[in-house]
Amino acid sequence: MINLAKQQGELISTEPRINDRIRVPEVRLIGYDGEQLGVTAIDKALKLSEEIGLDLVEISPDANPPVCKIMDFGKYKYEIAQKAREARQNQTHIVVKEMRLRPSIEPHDYETKRNHIERFLAGGDKVKVTIQFRGREQSRPEMGYRLLQKIAEELSEVSIVEFAAKQEGRNMTMVLGPAKKSGATKKAAPKAPVKEKMDLAAKSTGGK
Repeated sequence: MINLAKQQGELISTEPRINDRIRVPEVRLIGYDGEQLGVTAIDKALKLSEEIGLDLVEISPDANPPVCKIMDFGKYKYEIAQKAREARQNQTHIVVKEMRLRPSIEPHDYETKRNHIERFLAGGDKVKVTIQFRGREQSRPEMGYRLLQKIAEELSEVSIVEFAAKQEGRNMTMVLGPAKKSGATKKAAPKAPVKEKMDLAAKSTGGK
């Protein structure tokens, strides 16, 4: 039935049923103040909501009988939309970048790739750093380990090691994540006491 409706281009509402759209003989009713009013005939529930000037909203349609609450449906929809908006804003889309290096990388290439890693981290992305071993390099895994350690140390102010260096076949990998920003600011150097300043001034003028 649902598939047929979709094929015919009909839209299936995901909103809760309200007022006269609730087509059941009785409901488990919750008052506008949260009071449990028990199982109530639908006609009586609708009458109560009309007398208060609010809506009867089906909040749990799968219950037996369905649970309905007397509320301001317009306000309810606004609050739901607001919560959904806040949830979307709080979501962070973290991308894992990958940077590949060789154990015998040249200093210039190393600096370039390290700068790329730092830029990725500053942008909020994680970075998977991969050391690729070829030929005889596979017998010297410590070279790759030292290189990964060097990167981690040099970028320690902007990153944290989420996954330590690990050998995976011909590769050795490490994952860096962006460091949490701290709101702390560097404290200014303490000022010299007034008496100390006067003593220094006296010395500079020969005690005069």
